[in-house]
Amino acid sequence: MQVLQVQLEVGADPAEVGRARRWARSGLAGSGVPADDPLADTLVLLVSELVTNAVVHTGRPAVLRMTVSDGGGGESRGGAVRVEVADTSARPPAPRHASGDAMNGRGLELVDCLADRWGWRPEGTGKAIWCEIDRVDRAAVGGATCQGLAYEAV
Repeated sequence: MQVLQVQLEVGADPAEVGRARRWARSGLAGSGVPADDPLADTLVLLVSELVTNAVVHTGRPAVLRMTVSDGGGGESRGGAVRVEVADTSARPPAPRHASGDAMNGRGLELVDCLADRWGWRPEGTGKAIWCEIDRVDRAAVGGATCQGLAYEAV
C-alpha cells in the first residue's frame, strides 16, 4: 500500500484558508487525484470547512494534515483520503443546524454529509478534527446528497 502523508502549518489569519485549499489541491494532484476529479473538489471543500472552523473559532494557528492511501496493490481508486486539522483549543466541536437565512454555522453539517467518516480526538493541549473519504468512483455509487445545503467547491 502506498501512502502519502503531508502537513501544512496554517496561521491564525482567515486568509490562510485559501492557501490551505491551494496546498490541498496540489497535494491531491501529486498523489494521483486530478484537479478535475469530483473527489478533489469535495476534499478541497472539506479542507476549507475544517481549516475555517479552526482559525475562526480558536483565533490561533492550526496544522492541516492530509493522508492519501491507494488501498494497496497499486489500485488508483482504492484506499481513502484523510483530512485532519489540529488546533490548540481543547473545546470539542459543536455541530449545529443553521437556520435557512444564517450566514454561517453549516461547516460540520457539511462535513458530516460529504465525508464517509468524521470525528475528533484530543491531541496535546488541543484537539484534532478529521474526516475521511473512500477513493471510489462517486458517480458510480450515486455521490453524496446534502439535502437542504447549498455549497460550492472553490
